[in-house]
Amino acid sequence: MKHAINNQINQMKWRYFRQSAFFGLLRASALIITLALGGIIFYILYNGLSVISWEFISKPPTHSMTKGGIMPAILGTIYLTVGAISIGLPLGVASAIYLTEYAKQGKMIRFIKVGINCLAGVPSVVFGLFGLAFFVILFKFGSSILAGSLTLGFLILPTIIGASEEALKSVPQTFREASLALGVSKWQTIYRIVLPNALPGILTGSILGIGRAAGETAPIMFTAAAYFTAKLPGSIFDEVMALPYHIYVLATAGTNIEATRPIQYGTVLVLVAVVLGINLIAILIRGYMRRHKRW
Repeated sequence: MKHAINNQINQMKWRYFRQSAFFGLLRASALIITLALGGIIFYILYNGLSVISWEFISKPPTHSMTKGGIMPAILGTIYLTVGAISIGLPLGVASAIYLTEYAKQGKMIRFIKVGINCLAGVPSVVFGLFGLAFFVILFKFGSSILAGSLTLGFLILPTIIGASEEALKSVPQTFREASLALGVSKWQTIYRIVLPNALPGILTGSILGIGRAAGETAPIMFTAAAYFTAKLPGSIFDEVMALPYHIYVLATAGTNIEATRPIQYGTVLVLVAVVLGINLIAILIRGYMRRHKRW
């Protein structure tokens, strides 16, 4: 009896040790990630904060981009990001609604979902080449905001579809059954019951898409970004400067790379601020939706 009790105690100690070791590993991993992120942000702030000023944000580049500001690149990034979300969000949500609410589950739907997951892992340069061949050359949009927005919209489409699917599935099935039992049509049930309750989750996917769309260089390099232009775009068929491509140009092909190091870090800092600002707006909207959730 005593031997059995000792064995049980030893087993409990071993389980406690394994649990403590596992949680310790998780804490260490979280600490390493936090320190790495903090180090990156500190490094960017340390090197780029000195050039941040109102002139830097509100003026165009001058003297072969070795002086002046980055205002055209900021506006170009905002145009492309908003355009990508305007294209990717409706298509992604509509696709998720069809796959979740209308499509008959079977081999074909499973194949489509596998394809969507595969698209999420395709390198962004492949989307850039697709946009170049399809939108720039075939449809003759040229290097423009429209071509870049379409390319980025397709780039973030798999992320939005996946997040929207999960959000739609999280709405209780009883909501649909109760609505249909009252004689409401399927579309009205989806539009008035399912979508409003799934919207916070859909916005989560949009936030992820915003971050990726705003920070991509390869897709816009082929479809929208200009090496340098001091004028602002007059239509969606004009090319624009963009912060990610501007950083790439300053760091690799600028006229005086070493002299523009502070401008490079300042541009990185502004890009991070723009992405965080757009994400913050989406997060606030999502929080408002969750506070006013119907269930």
